[in-house]
Order: sequence, then structure tokens, then C-alpha cells
Amino acid sequence: MTHTCLQSFLIHLEQQGELRRISEQISPILEVTRLTEAESAAPSPTPSSTASSFDPGREQVGGQALLIENIEGCDFPLAINIFGSYYRMEQALGGKGFDEIAAKISELTNAAPPSGIAELIRMAKQFSPLLKLKPKRIKRGAPCQEVVLLTANDEVDVTRLPIIKCWPYDGDPRKVGYDFSPEDSGTAKGDGRFITFAGMHTIHADDRNKAKPKSHNIGMYRAQLIDETHLAMHWHIHHDGAAHWRSWKAIGEPMPIAICFGGETVLPYAATCPLPPGMSELLMAGYLHGKGIELVQAKTVPLWVPSNSEIVIEGFVNTDCGTCGWEPGDEPLGEGAVFEGPFGDHTGFYSMPDRYPLVDVTAITHRKNAVYPTTVVGPPPQEDYYLGKATERIMLPLLKVLMPDILDYHLPKFGTFHNCVFVKIKAEYAEHARKVMHGIWGAGQLAWTKMIVVVGEHVDVHNEREVFEVVSGIDIHNDIEVVRGPLDILDHAAPSIGAGGKIGIDATGSTPNSHAVQIITVKKERGGDGATALKDANEQHPEATMIFAVDDGIDSAALGKVFFNFAACFDPSRDMHYFDSCIGFDGTTKQGGDERNGKAVRAWPPALLLHDCD
Repeated sequence: MTHTCLQSFLIHLEQQGELRRISEQISPILEVTRLTEAESAAPSPTPSSTASSFDPGREQVGGQALLIENIEGCDFPLAINIFGSYYRMEQALGGKGFDEIAAKISELTNAAPPSGIAELIRMAKQFSPLLKLKPKRIKRGAPCQEVVLLTANDEVDVTRLPIIKCWPYDGDPRKVGYDFSPEDSGTAKGDGRFITFAGMHTIHADDRNKAKPKSHNIGMYRAQLIDETHLAMHWHIHHDGAAHWRSWKAIGEPMPIAICFGGETVLPYAATCPLPPGMSELLMAGYLHGKGIELVQAKTVPLWVPSNSEIVIEGFVNTDCGTCGWEPGDEPLGEGAVFEGPFGDHTGFYSMPDRYPLVDVTAITHRKNAVYPTTVVGPPPQEDYYLGKATERIMLPLLKVLMPDILDYHLPKFGTFHNCVFVKIKAEYAEHARKVMHGIWGAGQLAWTKMIVVVGEHVDVHNEREVFEVVSGIDIHNDIEVVRGPLDILDHAAPSIGAGGKIGIDATGSTPNSHAVQIITVKKERGGDGATALKDANEQHPEATMIFAVDDGIDSAALGKVFFNFAACFDPSRDMHYFDSCIGFDGTTKQGGDERNGKAVRAWPPALLLHDCD
């Protein structure tokens, strides 16, 4: 069974030996990250019995969930690393393996029309539980409203929540090269602290007067702490929350928002799941939970929120400000906006600061003994890694409905979900792999994928070394597809925000070539050093058909680290160098002088390092 609330789940984890309490006082500034980074790399008390089939070697890591009972300057205990192992992720989804959930979804997506009365009756029994999955509304007695604090009564102080600062440069634009201080951007009082693990509930402006708005969306975005009654909202342009904000901006009204922590343990997964258009996250959560999610009317905004939440922040998002893409020195920042960020992200680098809207907080409601859930956002594996891998497995049946050619796929850890995907097909005709590549580049959240590797049916797509080996044997003149298209906003290597090159590799017919690939490290002193090093390496290794360049200090034998850095720092439209019988791929840090093919190099973020604060 899944759990109705966070605290029930924490009790369950403690009984399973999966939770550790920390009673000593801990600072929310960086110290929570230090603890969690160490814990997430530790062995898991209970290895997953199923994850070895799709993520071999990582089914046994993740440490324990942490319940930090005394956060300095804050009024609530903090829970972290709750979903930080495959076993705990499976427990949150009812104790089922991801493939078991996927199989149930497959039964729904592959259902054929009934062949007779008996078949119709069987299908009616199969699908009747779906009628019970819609959200259920209650009028009173919601646990999340046991305590109600109103800004109008001067009762709200968001700074008393144990909102954490994950990384040393978070919230300080000066640290990433801007002559713009937190005081200039209006964010100094928040001290670089961010909400990282809450469901953001919004609706489209067209539904503002509807009793049951169909557009009710839950997204998991970040929000920067500004002061006692303000946050800064951050979302990417393609997110539903951003589309909702634009709809409210179009009518000149602030957008209501409810930021909900905790609740049913299926909610964080549902909030991050890339659902088909028109399918509600609440319906998905109800399906996983086995019954509808209970909702209650918020106190100060026209939204319904999960009644079993631990804490709910209510407010209105300002729509007076301009859109993102702002730089100091452009037009004035504008009313209702701050220069949000930088923020250490799951890419392993800081996402750069930009203009985002303020949230005017109108209320905080919470349980009497609420627990604040959060997560460290950083290089995988953190909690978002396990949420993402759950999606990889659970959504496979839906992906197969869109593209029946696909037998299986794998999102490698080094690709941080949007940089790379491995796909297995049974190649049956010429350019079949290219058909699949372009299908993926048009398929929902996968449309932002930068690199696709397509392998044949006999390759274990989850064995990354096996995939690397078959890639080594490709024909570089015929098996590589380079296109342009949309990219994730977090891709700092892209020549422009959210757009750049993409590469597809057809390895369906190749066999390993142990001499074909060379990996070199480059100590860069100026722009163009990566290109020079690739040219020199091509002359030194005439047998090589592919040479990958990464920064000095990276162990060239550690393929995971090599390709983590390569994938983050490479743009196919700018960073591929063609020689007579070889292609050089420049995955080094870029700077002025690395521009090529008319493709720019944008401001380059630093990598995440905790010791930067020491």
C-alpha cells in the first residue's frame, strides 16, 4: 500500500531501518547538503530486488532517509533523502517494483475492444476501479489546516521554515561572474535558500471561475526565499506552470498558487511524471494510490490542495514583471521581479541567474506537528534521480504506444535525463534508427534530449559499457545524425537559451572496435585549446575514428565521469571537428574564442563544489 501522509511513511521507514534521526542542531545553510551528500553515497540498508535489471550496481546505494529534528532558526523538523534509494522509492509507490506498475499501465494502454459479452464484463471489472480515482473534496477537518497563519494578520514568516541552501554560490550572482549583488537583486535576506521538494498547484486563467478546473496542474519547481512574505518562482518556459503564468499575465491578474509539502507519498512522483496532455497529475496520483487524493479548499487562494499535506504556502505570483532572458544592463528589472539564482542544479553546474516573478505569500497552513520535506538538488544520484528512473520504467508502455519500434530505453546517470538516452530497437529497414531518433525528438519531455544512441535488439541497453562498445564501431560518415532543435533550459552549452544542436548515433549494425575511440584531457588556457588538442590527437592516433576531449583533471578511464562532463559541455552544432577519417568532439569547458560555425558561447557556470565555502 502507499501512504496517506509523509509522517506515516517516515514511521514505516524507521520501522524498516531505513530512517535515521539526527537530534543535534543543524544549520540550514550548506550543512544539510553535507550530511545528505555523504548519506546518499552510502550503502542502502535494503537493496531493491528489481533495480539491478535496469540500473545494475545502483540497487544497493542510497543510505538512509534523514529526519533532522532541530534546524537552526526554524520551527519544524526536516526530512530529506526520503526517496533517495530504489527501495524507498518503491515503498513510496506501494511496495511495487517499477516494472510491475508499468505492466498495469500496459494493460490499460494495450486493451483491445471486447470480442463478446463475457469479454466486455471482464473489461468492465478491470476498468471499474478507475472510476474511484478522481480527487475527493472535503469541507473541513483537513490535517494541513490544523494551524492557519495569515499575512493579513501579520502571522506569516516563511523564513521560519527549514528552507535549505544547498551549494555555496546559491543566490549570489557575483559568484558566477555578474556585477550584481543579492542586495541589487532583492534576494539578500533569503541567504540563497530554496524550496526544492514541493508540489506547486496552479490553474490556467481560463479556468479561474470554474468549480472544477480541468487545468489543475502540479509541478515540482524551485522557489527562492526572499523574505518573510515573499518567494521567487522559477520554472522553465515549457512547463505547465509557466504556461499558466503567461495566461494570467495576458489578462493582467496575479496568478494564485499553492505550494504543498508532503501528503500522499505518490504525489512527488506524480508531480514530476511527464504525463500525456490532458491527463491530470492528481488522477495519476490517485491511480498509484488506489483511491482519489483528498483535497480541501485553500484559505486565501481559489485553489484546492491535498488535505494530507504537511505544510501549504498560499499566495499570488506577480504577473507585472517581464519574462526570463534578462541581463543586468538591459531594461530595468521591473516591478514584481527579482534576479533569481544562481542555483546549483542536477547537471552538476550552477544554473545562471535570470529574471523571475515574485510570489506574495498570503497564508501558511500546516499540521500541528508538521515535518518539512526537502531534497538536495545536485549531481546524481540524488532523490530526483530515483524519481526520474521510476518514470523511465513506468512510462515505457506509454512510450511504446507512441513508438512501437522501441523495445526498451535507458536514461544513463551521466546524461542527467535530458542530455542523453539509449534506445533499443529491432532495426528492420534502412534508416530505421533515424526514424526513431526523430520520433523521440518530437515526444513530450524527451523532445529536449540532446544525444540519442540507438542500438540493436541484442544489446543490453542498460549496460552502459556494452553500449559504449558498439558505438565504437559505427561508420562516422553514415551513422551520425546532427540536427538543431529545442534543448533543456539548463543546458549551458547550448549557443542560445533552450536551443542548439542535437546528435543521434545509429549503432544498430555496428560491432565493437577497440581502437576507434580515444579520450583526451585538455588543460585549457584560452579559447580554441580544445580544438587544437583534438587536431593534435588526430595526428597522433591515426587509427581513431572518434576522439572525445574533456577538461584536465578528469580521469579518462572513468567513463561515467568523462561522459557526465562531456554531455554537459558539448553542443553538436558548435563542438564537432571533422577530419578526414575522424570526428573530434570537444566536451571541454568553453570560453571566449570557442565560438564556431556562427554558434556563440554563453556565460559559463562553475561546477558544484561544496569546498568553495571553506
